[in-house]
Amino acid sequence: MPLLDHLIELRRRLIYCLLGLIALFFICYAFAPQIYGFLVQPLADILAEKGGGERRMIYTALQEAFFTYVKVAFFAALFLGFPLIAVQVYRFVAPGLYRHERRAFVPFLIATPVLFFVGGAMAYYVVFPLAWRFFLGFEMSGADGGLPIRLEAKVAEYLSLVMQLIFAFGLIFEMPVVMTLLARANIISAAAMRAKRKYAIVLAFIAAAVLTPPDVISQVALALPAILLYELSILAVRLVERQAERAAREATKNAAP
Repeated sequence: MPLLDHLIELRRRLIYCLLGLIALFFICYAFAPQIYGFLVQPLADILAEKGGGERRMIYTALQEAFFTYVKVAFFAALFLGFPLIAVQVYRFVAPGLYRHERRAFVPFLIATPVLFFVGGAMAYYVVFPLAWRFFLGFEMSGADGGLPIRLEAKVAEYLSLVMQLIFAFGLIFEMPVVMTLLARANIISAAAMRAKRKYAIVLAFIAAAVLTPPDVISQVALALPAILLYELSILAVRLVERQAERAAREATKNAAP
């Protein structure tokens, strides 16, 4: 295809992604209070366990609650629209692939949204309870005449925190897919990954420090899965290399007189 046709096809795929995200945005906005309630449920459960009277979340600007629901709908649309984006990326690159390359690409197309959702689920069901318990441990009852220190979380700040964690875990869980694709393109190798393992561990903790709140629990909860996924990526890359070696031997055998 000429360059202009490629650009037209790229524009078409981007339009599909945009229209899909817009449709999902309006659908999610209709359920924004329910979605926000789902996101705040881990905090509500822990506060219920702690007791101490009625607990609440606050907003300090007139427009804060409205824009929070808009952000909820936008983030939910991005999260739910991730499979659509992955499909459009595949449909853009598929015409340039051979039939066997398309068949090899399909498992990655399926694994990409699945791993992204698994990462988000881990953040919600595992990291949130641990991190929220850690943060709430700084509350004080105000005994001996002192003033109590109690959490009154802002709705906008809570949303920013949870979406940051969900997307950070979702993206980190894409590591095996990315590494395997790079191996298929002969950009990386399992031997090189094993040699750079110590640097990968350092980078995992640096990424965790940047992508998560400044508490040890969240950072370790992101760094450890990242290191485990790196090790799984080495196994996946090695599997790709073995398949390539087997295909090369078969090609050599078939070419021999």
